[in-house]
Amino acid sequence: MIRVVVGNLADQIVEGVVRPVQSDFSPVSHASRDLAAAAGDSVEQKLSRFGSLPIGGAVMTPAGNLPCDFLIHVVVSSADEAQSSLTVQKAIQNGLRRVSDMGLTSLALPPLGIGVGMTQPEDAARALCEILFNHLDEGETLDMTLVVSSPYEEEMFSRIVQELAEQRGSDA
Repeated sequence: MIRVVVGNLADQIVEGVVRPVQSDFSPVSHASRDLAAAAGDSVEQKLSRFGSLPIGGAVMTPAGNLPCDFLIHVVVSSADEAQSSLTVQKAIQNGLRRVSDMGLTSLALPPLGIGVGMTQPEDAARALCEILFNHLDEGETLDMTLVVSSPYEEEMFSRIVQELAEQRGSDA
């Protein structure tokens, strides 16, 4: 199931929250920065042990002070390579693999791939939703919450989720 809500990622009561980062784990957005701040120093200390990850990489850590259990840090860019549709796709696919490996059943994530210099918002939203539906089509039992920041994003993502659910003959 995929639902869309306007809200704050740091407030989501789920097992895991996706946090987009650069290869050195620095935040790529305000939401990513806010998650790190709310999680606290213990998460930053754990991340420092990893050094850096390649673009498309994903790693899970305990969520620190957040109400969720885990943060899934997905690498969407680096100092040498900007965020693109391809880097976002690789990162979210690997993040979903980590989620499956850990057997999580609920996940919150931001609207990855929608931002300055990226593809058109509608195209990026559709690409992200297709990746999420493909993951569910593989038989995964995962409740996903897309946490957006505006009514415009909520309407756009909700419409796309509904269209894709109808195409697949499944519930959104």
